[in-house]
Amino acid sequence: MAAADTNDRYYTLEVASEAIYRVKGSKFIGFAYPVFSEMEIKTQVDLLRKEYFDATHHCYAWALGADRNKHRENDDGEPSGSAARPIYGQILSAGLSNVLIVVLRYFGGTKLGVSGLIDAYKLAAKACIEEGKIVERFEENIIIIRFSYAEMNVVMKLVKDQELQVIDPKFDLRCQLHTKIKRSKSDELLFELNKLKGVEAEIDFS
Repeated sequence: MAAADTNDRYYTLEVASEAIYRVKGSKFIGFAYPVFSEMEIKTQVDLLRKEYFDATHHCYAWALGADRNKHRENDDGEPSGSAARPIYGQILSAGLSNVLIVVLRYFGGTKLGVSGLIDAYKLAAKACIEEGKIVERFEENIIIIRFSYAEMNVVMKLVKDQELQVIDPKFDLRCQLHTKIKRSKSDELLFELNKLKGVEAEIDFS
């Protein structure tokens, strides 16, 4: 694998997973999700709050980006550092990104203390990660390619040679399609496309 690809590579969960951890009457339900945006994270947390409205706490942590440049923790009323931090610690320990872990707590009547909470949230998060399957992924950019009909063969040959996926093609007098490519290779592709006569290409930031 080319060295530049390592900048895009990350590990996440293939699909959502969950697990239950019980201690001294309290029940901790852990949910882990592969995610790709803050909006997706908010939607998932809101859905869990609605479905498990009777849970005592809804604590979570998440990380986005191959280098985890975006991340957040929420203790949801538990003592500071006793819930979300150990959850995030398990994300780091497993080497994951683009992942959300939510741990719900149903209080069982016996206080666990800060150290007990740290252990419980840590083990619940660890358990739901272990229930899932970790997969390798690469960060990608979506490229918009616009070209005249006369340039279709040239563009499609380049797309085929680089084994790119064609998304939402529109072929008319003025054609357009989207494709995905590893972030580290985006500039190279843009350069190759934009030097073609009648072709315009740019990253889709929408």
